[in-house]
Amino acid sequence: FQPTCEFSAFPSAFDVYGDFIMTMIKALLDMRIILLLYWLGVFLSFCGHTEADYSQYHSRPEVVIPLKILGTGRGVKPSDWLSYSLHFGGRKHIVHIKVKKYLLSRHLPVFTYTDQGALLEDQPFVHHDCYYHGYVEGDPESLVALSSCFGGFRGLLQINDSAYEIKPMTFSTKFEHLIYKMENEESQFSEMNSDFVLEEIVPQLESQEINNFTQKQTGYGSWWRHFFIVELVVVVDHTLYLHIKKNISKYTEELYTIINIADSIYEILGIRLLLFGMEFWTKKNYIEVNDIRRSLKYFCIWKNGNLAPRLPHDTAHLFMHKPVRGMSGLGYVRGMCQPLYSCAIVTMLNRSLTLVGIALAHHIGHNLGMFHDGDFCTCGHLRCIMHTSNPPITTFSNCSLSFFWLYTIHEAKCMLYEIYTKDIFSKKRCGDGIVEEEEECDCGPLQNCAKDACCLSNCTMTYGSACAHGLCCKDCQLLPSGEMCRREANECDLPEWCDGSSPQCPDDVYVEDGIPCNESAYCYERRCNDRNELCKQIFGPEAKSASQNCYKNINTLGDRFGNCGIHQSSYVKCNISDILCGRLQCTNVREIPLLRDHSTVHQYRFNEVTCWGLDYHFGMPKPDIGEVQDGTGCGEEHLCIDRKCVHLSRLDRNCSPEFCNMRGICNNRHHCHCNYMWDPPNCLVRGNGGSIDSGPPPKREKFNKSYFIYIFQLHCQPERYQHSCLVCHPQSSESQIFELSTNIQNLYQLSRTYPQSSECQIHAVSPIVF
Repeated sequence: FQPTCEFSAFPSAFDVYGDFIMTMIKALLDMRIILLLYWLGVFLSFCGHTEADYSQYHSRPEVVIPLKILGTGRGVKPSDWLSYSLHFGGRKHIVHIKVKKYLLSRHLPVFTYTDQGALLEDQPFVHHDCYYHGYVEGDPESLVALSSCFGGFRGLLQINDSAYEIKPMTFSTKFEHLIYKMENEESQFSEMNSDFVLEEIVPQLESQEINNFTQKQTGYGSWWRHFFIVELVVVVDHTLYLHIKKNISKYTEELYTIINIADSIYEILGIRLLLFGMEFWTKKNYIEVNDIRRSLKYFCIWKNGNLAPRLPHDTAHLFMHKPVRGMSGLGYVRGMCQPLYSCAIVTMLNRSLTLVGIALAHHIGHNLGMFHDGDFCTCGHLRCIMHTSNPPITTFSNCSLSFFWLYTIHEAKCMLYEIYTKDIFSKKRCGDGIVEEEEECDCGPLQNCAKDACCLSNCTMTYGSACAHGLCCKDCQLLPSGEMCRREANECDLPEWCDGSSPQCPDDVYVEDGIPCNESAYCYERRCNDRNELCKQIFGPEAKSASQNCYKNINTLGDRFGNCGIHQSSYVKCNISDILCGRLQCTNVREIPLLRDHSTVHQYRFNEVTCWGLDYHFGMPKPDIGEVQDGTGCGEEHLCIDRKCVHLSRLDRNCSPEFCNMRGICNNRHHCHCNYMWDPPNCLVRGNGGSIDSGPPPKREKFNKSYFIYIFQLHCQPERYQHSCLVCHPQSSESQIFELSTNIQNLYQLSRTYPQSSECQIHAVSPIVF
């Protein structure tokens, strides 16, 4: 038998399994390659490393992890500031941020349209405590605008000449963020320009040379300002609505970030942006959007006829997702406060949130009177925010400041209302936490109402409840008459009591202006302003007011350390008669206080005497603790009012101790607040005291078993103070106590009225127990 080689029609087992194994290995390799490519793509997607993003930022991002800085130490801000450390650009940056107020309207209306074209209004929940502004440590001209409402930080950091955008890394479990540098190169932004429309608004300025404008110089050497509001409405056109895939909720979050960036840019000018409302053109565009100049004209006409009646505003901006000849937008110059021109268009085409925020600020600048920068305009950078190329810079040039001063400060009066006094638009509705007409109560959101025993979610009170709110309401019932609801805060304040019929405590009244409260101060607007106490509050318990020599030498300088106020952006030198009413000067200082931003301690020496004081940044919305407060004494029967030393007769004082029959004190409404045992209005009839404004004091029908009564002896010139010479004539039992207590209160009132009189003195002799 000789072996032969044959080819069988059926493969052997080895061949079958071998081919199968090779096939599986190849499939597994292919799958691994596919999975590797897939996860690589996912990873790039997670990190934001997409070419689409590069087209927005022109640079690859860095990955950073913001590290919160805890603890106290030198340079650490007060508790309302947060500090984070970020490492990017080859170095570590310390960022200080603080929660921003007045960015979004309390009840932010959002308007949309149904398929049939009917207008709908909604008021979605809005976070108000997660928008921040701040600065980068070591760079006094830096700017930070961040939000943390939806996980991580998102916003703008301007450091030196560079702008950066930061945003959270998607799906990161380590608080990782991506930070992009916004390149400020001519080639990157030459195609994205801005334009403005002048038309007939300011024809007198068309022939003016922009380059010749320079910043208005002031004695302050910087920009003097107050904080004012621009009420802004944003309208999203139909093309942008489709581009965001009709996701209004997500896009409103981005709009809030954009507004936060623009608002932070305008803080330096004292302008605060308040997003007053939004509208989404969900059905169609309501104007032609093919030609941007015609679109701007039609949009202004539309918003005046359709938007303004239901949503009053200072300016409205149309956001579009459409190329408009390579421009970032278009706005009317000097349009603010002129309804037909207070509008602009901003494009969103392939632009990051930071660039849109800067573009929004740019076009609001046109509305506020700013033209494009010319060749000789400067801001310390290669280009400024109002340059025609709309670069990623947040700084205004000297030309922009001049235009702003010329128009906004002097002409645009509609938005020049101080932020604390301007009424903020809100829709009245049950559930907003505010008790309005036809509402018995308002417990706010449903979760709050579930915990409220007095008020129901339909704004009516629960069964058996007599009240639901107010200082005179406790456990859903009215407090009885005579229950104190507001104690006096100091020697210049007066108490109030419930009347038993209202849940509200009476209005807060206080001692009439001009009544002495110590040796050198008078009551003024509920305060007793004493120089020595003010110095102690600033520089510690051993500090005291400096000599007149300090006040004279410093407050006649007319600079930020010594002045009597500011007039037309320049500091005013104090007249010799007013030196005690300028900046507060202290001595005997043993410690330097921890001050808030934009405050500086100064020290002068005159004739071996060291004088200490504070300057004040006039643009900051905070109290000036370094000035002499109104009501502070500046001489015999003289006090400081508006940095002038004036006589007491200048005050509105229509009440006097005589009017109250020497048995009470006058309040700020010029009514008598009577001592105990005398009734208002003139303290003639025996009663329980108080005033017609304070509510009824409690009735005291029985006397305590013992009283510690201090007998006072009054020495005065009878011919000058005959009406004030009160003598205690003890009688017996209750009448004895009554007369003593009454006369003692009269003497106390007299001591407050004439504390500096050398002819009239009151001395405590000894306590007597009854």
